[in-house]
Amino acid sequence: MGAMTLTQVPGYDEARAIRTVHAAVDAGVTLFDTADVYGPAAGCGVNESMLAKALACYPGSTDHVIVSTKGGHLRPGDQTWDTDGRPEHLRRACEDSLRRLGLEALPLYFHHRPDPKVPYADSMGALRDLHGAGMIQRAGISNADPEQIRLAHGILGDALVAVENEFSPGFRSSEPEMTLCGELGLAFLSWSPFGGMRQAKGLGTRFGAFEAVARARDVSPHQVVLAWQLHKSPTVIPIPGASRPESIQDSAAAVDLALSAEELERLERDD
Repeated sequence: MGAMTLTQVPGYDEARAIRTVHAAVDAGVTLFDTADVYGPAAGCGVNESMLAKALACYPGSTDHVIVSTKGGHLRPGDQTWDTDGRPEHLRRACEDSLRRLGLEALPLYFHHRPDPKVPYADSMGALRDLHGAGMIQRAGISNADPEQIRLAHGILGDALVAVENEFSPGFRSSEPEMTLCGELGLAFLSWSPFGGMRQAKGLGTRFGAFEAVARARDVSPHQVVLAWQLHKSPTVIPIPGASRPESIQDSAAAVDLALSAEELERLERDD
């Protein structure tokens, strides 16, 4: 589950966000993806703190739950986004995330976005140092192209386990990165897997095939989108967002939706 929409929504409701996290765990979600800059407003760890609070008050065990977070993005407070991939910033960001999440080591820590002002190898070296210091158990990179993935893999070795890029029916240009992840044995986490579907009215032709399959199966188009992504490669892990318990419960049901070869072919064409 992508945790960003738990807090970065109009009228953020902490109680509802906590109920959503609990519903996700109940539904079998074992990975929650957050970041130090996820809002509301300028971020400042709001999302991380909320997620830590929600997991701490869950009535059952959460020992099986993995929290991934990210550093290297900035939100100055004026609704703009910036990057800071300097090693010293990534170390401070990691320390702050550890404190907010209440962990001795981060299970999975992503470099959030390449910083054009900093050599990518320097940022990857910072992740390598964080792993060597025991501050992170696994490393990931986000919004990376194939060249950057190969460079990171060369520097981090087995410490690199995941790439998180945008991928959805309306945004398929990350296919090369997905394929490369399969070759290197890396997980591919697809962010924004619905690509704006929640805002679409009736979805329209852009998602026509997904809507048609959903009607035939009597499930939501969102379940079809997630099932399609899961069928593409065993390395793919979609991270759908949710701000209500009902949304994440619907998304979690996608793991049980087996699509036929004919349906998958139609979804690939999206006609």
